[in-house]
Amino acid sequence: MKALTASQISDIDQQHIWHPYAAMPHSVTNLEVACAEGVNLRLRDGRKLVDGMSSWWCAIHGYNNPTLNNAVETQLGKMAHVMFGGLTHEPAARLAQQLIELTPEGLDRVFFCDSGSVGIEVAIKMALQYWQSQGRPEKHRLMALKGGYHGDTFGAMSVCDPITGMHHLFARVLPEQVFAEIPGCRFGAPCSTRDIQ
Repeated sequence: MKALTASQISDIDQQHIWHPYAAMPHSVTNLEVACAEGVNLRLRDGRKLVDGMSSWWCAIHGYNNPTLNNAVETQLGKMAHVMFGGLTHEPAARLAQQLIELTPEGLDRVFFCDSGSVGIEVAIKMALQYWQSQGRPEKHRLMALKGGYHGDTFGAMSVCDPITGMHHLFARVLPEQVFAEIPGCRFGAPCSTRDIQ
């Protein structure tokens, strides 16, 4: 397949690709990344950028990490993906076992998902299903802290900060939740009972 020119890539991107948090049509030209290594993104024009966002927190071990690349290549030689409904495989069992070893006693169940937003959606469904199973379907609201961000899917948006969060434009159609003030204690410091009243 013939490589696209920088101009072709930019034209296709501008006309057909809708990027997260961007208006349509585009008002800015996106930077074209040619390759990535460690914390650096190399643009097609040769400039090098430091990715301080870690690809939205998904590349915490750096780009082109040899250990991760090798694991992906090995797994691709066996299977890239199979649905998880009614099926399992060794990598899932190994990862579940490793995660359970890290968690406190009693936290011995793992639910795998492909993003943080999906994880929040599943947690919301679990909470709602719990109350359904207890015969309390009226318990359908969640409590979240003000100032929080939990993702961009519909349920996750409902537990993001309702005023200063980026999803306030959807407030009329999102499920209505209860929001508590952020505790006044610093991370790792003891909290006051005032923080939980």
